[in-house]
Amino acid sequence: MSERTTCVIAGGGPAGMVLGLLLARAGVAVTVLEKHTDFLRDFRGDTVHPSTLTLLDELGLGERFAALPQSRLDRAVFPTGDGSSVTLADFRKLRVPHPYIAMVPQWDLLNLLAEAGREEESFTLRMGTEVTGLVRDSGRVAGVRYRGPDGEGEIRADLTVGCDGRRSLVRREAGLVPRRFPVGIDVWWFRLPGRSRVDMALTPRAGQGRFVVAIPREGYLQMAYVGRKGTDAQLRARGIEAFRADVAALVPEVADQVGALSSMEEVKHLDVRIDRLRRWHTDGLLCIGDAAHAMSPIGGVGINLAVQDAVAAAALLARPLLEGTAGPRALARVRRRRILPTVAVQLLQRAMERAVALPILQGRRGGPPRPVLFLAERVPALARVPARLLGVGLRPEHAPPFARRPASAI
Repeated sequence: MSERTTCVIAGGGPAGMVLGLLLARAGVAVTVLEKHTDFLRDFRGDTVHPSTLTLLDELGLGERFAALPQSRLDRAVFPTGDGSSVTLADFRKLRVPHPYIAMVPQWDLLNLLAEAGREEESFTLRMGTEVTGLVRDSGRVAGVRYRGPDGEGEIRADLTVGCDGRRSLVRREAGLVPRRFPVGIDVWWFRLPGRSRVDMALTPRAGQGRFVVAIPREGYLQMAYVGRKGTDAQLRARGIEAFRADVAALVPEVADQVGALSSMEEVKHLDVRIDRLRRWHTDGLLCIGDAAHAMSPIGGVGINLAVQDAVAAAALLARPLLEGTAGPRALARVRRRRILPTVAVQLLQRAMERAVALPILQGRRGGPPRPVLFLAERVPALARVPARLLGVGLRPEHAPPFARRPASAI
């Protein structure tokens, strides 16, 4: 089977869905291919930052989003070791419409975007359809090959966009090689059922060469256990009893809840990576989001950077796609617009790993450096700076005029 469209997007994550929706609202014929049959996958990026919340308002989707089950984090707090704590990032101090991080299951956000996309005549979403390779024509990328419920086929397109994550097949097939940066941590995600007794702030709990971050959610706690890279086998060999004891010691409030973990199979390992492409495009193809730059989970900003990539790409490429002029020069503009915030966040994440995470895991310190704690205690207004960097970013993207809609409820 062979078909044709103007833009084909590999991957129905936040970047792919936002880009597809915005291009469709500009009148561009766009097809999004998602290899899974639904969006129900646990422990994906569930943080929706102030910049993305503002974007949803601009798209007319703010009221629909507000109706989704969610919890809200308004601070990042670190215990000082003497029974008190210090606020390192305070989103309440931001002058934005939504001064908090909304914690929403990613499948709910993606379903919302899919519903909005289906309201556009030029939007097509195909679930259970996996991209298996690229189609080339005279040396340029001219579309994708896929495998779906009805068999194999190809979609030819003026532009192919890789939004297929940190292990992007599109990126690999295009010969785009990322620059990788050293990372010393990994994360193990799990959830504890029951009502949260943890404050509605992001509060790492550190001790004895490890730390845990407890994230309050609707009806449960999402937990991130942070350890040294390469220790997954060792952690699992210790067994579930030792793991429960570690968690209970670090977060005493959940000591009576850890028994809900029945085996290490319920603890999901995330191989943390930080990388980015030197060049995000080749003729006929563009990569954005994790396919262009894998982020550390520190700060939870990956989803929001991916969304902002998508908004920038739509704003810069909608007209060239409609006019048939989306060549390499137009594609290069996307990277030029988004490279500064990408590099800045990665530098911040690497600095936080070196200054905070690794010293804790190596048993050299129980929290942030003392000068940081001293400044945070003496000058509370400084908590606005990391909140701004993490919650809004250096270059927040706003919905282009063609994509804006009045507010609409479900």
